[in-house]
Amino acid sequence: MLEKSKHTSGSDSKIGSKSMKIRAHHLCCIQGFQGYGYSPVFVANMRAVISDLEACPSTSLELVSECDVICLSCPGKRECTTQKSIISHRIRNMDLVVMKKLKIEEGTIMKAEEAFRLINSKLNNSADIEDVCGTCKWRQKCLWYMQTER
Repeated sequence: MLEKSKHTSGSDSKIGSKSMKIRAHHLCCIQGFQGYGYSPVFVANMRAVISDLEACPSTSLELVSECDVICLSCPGKRECTTQKSIISHRIRNMDLVVMKKLKIEEGTIMKAEEAFRLINSKLNNSADIEDVCGTCKWRQKCLWYMQTER
């Protein structure tokens, strides 16, 4: 079930329930992560997020285009949070491209398993992958990117 973060509806909604904020493009990164990263702290945090999602695929995710639980341990977080640099603009654009291709709005909440199913069904050709990942410095080490190259 899809829902907006500002509303509660349906049987999956719980008053006071929290969802995990995830940048839309991180749905790709999570699937392709091999242990490389910006720092050991970043790698440990990414592994923890992935482990949590694998342990509980029904976790609610709020899809955003801003710093999320993965960004919390990124050494470049400060630059990203200012939203004024070329890098932060490029990264936010990756999120917006994903949301556009998935036909969802920022703040959409869905279960993790549904989000991964959706991204893998909608981003499945080389043009879509390049639109999202084309400027990513990790693409040559990303299993998701390499698997979806055509």
